[in-house]
Amino acid sequence: MKKELSVKTIVAIGIGSALFVILGRFAVIPTGIPNTNLETTYPFLALMAVLFGPIAGGLIGLIGHTLKDFTTYGGAWWSWIVCSGIIGVIYGLAGSKIRLAAGEFGKKEIFRFNVYQVIGNIIVWAGIAPVLDILIYSEPANKVFAQGVLASVLNIISVGIIGTLMMVVYAATRTKKGSLKKD
Repeated sequence: MKKELSVKTIVAIGIGSALFVILGRFAVIPTGIPNTNLETTYPFLALMAVLFGPIAGGLIGLIGHTLKDFTTYGGAWWSWIVCSGIIGVIYGLAGSKIRLAAGEFGKKEIFRFNVYQVIGNIIVWAGIAPVLDILIYSEPANKVFAQGVLASVLNIISVGIIGTLMMVVYAATRTKKGSLKKD
């Protein structure tokens, strides 16, 4: 059975993509390694993917990164754009059993999500992104693997700290099922 995206999810993809661009342009910390920054986009992407699922996460990563590249550099770096989509899907899958909108994000969910995001970031940024850079752009392997390893470490840290805090705060604003009692 085909499951269609809800209007709410489509709106979240649009708003999420726009915020990805804004964060990617104006809320980054340079590392000194070319084109590799400490990004606030990925903690935000993790939050959106957990809330709206892997399809929304993937599309926010793809669309947001594409728009960010075009508005920042005038062109797109497709290998990393594809990887932003992949990591959005991974974050969404990692959060598929987390009921963040219902206020559930305790120690067990935090631990499980962060184990998955660490593994996902290593596979995507230290593995897939450099290989695609070599295949698509004939980039030197030592350069792109150095960028990829640094990007995976930075994304693990930023999602682990900022992303987790965003999810904890968001969950705390939600009313948990059964928490309201009639006097």
